[in-house]
Amino acid sequence: MTLALLLIALVLLGSAAAAMLSRNLIHSALLLVGAWAGLAAFYLWAGAEFVAFAQVLVYVGAVSMVVLFAVLLTRQGATAAPVEFDSYKRMVGGLVTAGGVAGVLLGAILGTPLAISAHPAPAAISVKQLGLQLMGPHAAALLIVGVLLTVALLGAVIIAAIDRPEDPAP
Repeated sequence: MTLALLLIALVLLGSAAAAMLSRNLIHSALLLVGAWAGLAAFYLWAGAEFVAFAQVLVYVGAVSMVVLFAVLLTRQGATAAPVEFDSYKRMVGGLVTAGGVAGVLLGAILGTPLAISAHPAPAAISVKQLGLQLMGPHAAALLIVGVLLTVALLGAVIIAAIDRPEDPAP
């Protein structure tokens, strides 16, 4: 394990844990940006530059802004609600579910043979070739996804907008 990977893992896991433990929604959203940036740094370290840049554009850029807009537009009060007993039941259920998912993933990882196969490795595709495919035959799908995300963001803004009653004139 290199020092760079260790630092990336520390930033990623630290910011994700801090986001999970924070009671302030805005702080949690900003800490998630740090976690997503750490994941992009891991992709860069692993040599997947296109995925790293897509991670930065989609999650660090777009999704984080949508989350921040949603938090700010709902205008929740600054007071934190007390943690109720039902929340602890959900926490235990979430931990049991997370443990089950981790067990399945660990079983799949440990059960995968690591022997080198006799089949040749698939040809590596460059970032330029991937970009040409996305902007060539798949450009319509990319545009449709962009329009759907824009409509969803506008719908969220309209739903979150609060109608204020007009003051009657005296």
